[in-house]
Amino acid sequence: MLTPYNTALVVAGTDEAGRGCLAGPVTAAAVILPKDFKSEILNDSKLMSLKNRNSLKNTIEDYAIGFGVVHVYMEEIDQINILNASILGMHRSLEKLSVTPEMIIVDGNKFKNYLDIPHECIIKGDGKYLSIAAASVLAKTYRDSYMEQIHEEFPMYNWKQNKGYPTKEHRKAIEEFGTTKYHRKSFKLLPDQLKIEF
Repeated sequence: MLTPYNTALVVAGTDEAGRGCLAGPVTAAAVILPKDFKSEILNDSKLMSLKNRNSLKNTIEDYAIGFGVVHVYMEEIDQINILNASILGMHRSLEKLSVTPEMIIVDGNKFKNYLDIPHECIIKGDGKYLSIAAASVLAKTYRDSYMEQIHEEFPMYNWKQNKGYPTKEHRKAIEEFGTTKYHRKSFKLLPDQLKIEF
């Protein structure tokens, strides 16, 4: 079972979803949970069932002291690169919090200072601390919902299923139909097609 980070502090957990995708935004969330928040099923969102993620999304939004979710879109990712876009998204989600945290805990190993609030980067933090796991659930559910909406516009890429990740099916569709306004143009969308012959 996951634990709170430090019950003496007002702690915001932050995480992102969609960093490795070829299409769609990177989505970041920040969550401050009450000190007595408990959940038997909350975990790293990637390890949870769709049903549990969706029911927890509502629970988190109902019980959180504050939460913020933002998309950073393809054009911005292409301009500033995916790492900077992920950190920017986390900063923007923290800006949306109605309460200023005393500590920020971040999933992963890269972050930039935000408002001089102390922060700690925690590798696999979404499987260790409740507030990061909660942020991972919000980031993933909001992003998945966005990808399901744009699937209607371009069903041939099957974003409803692959959510923009580089599956064989997604790459095959890019090869066949080309790219869309939702693809990240700075990403390597197709494997190299040229082979060096000796």
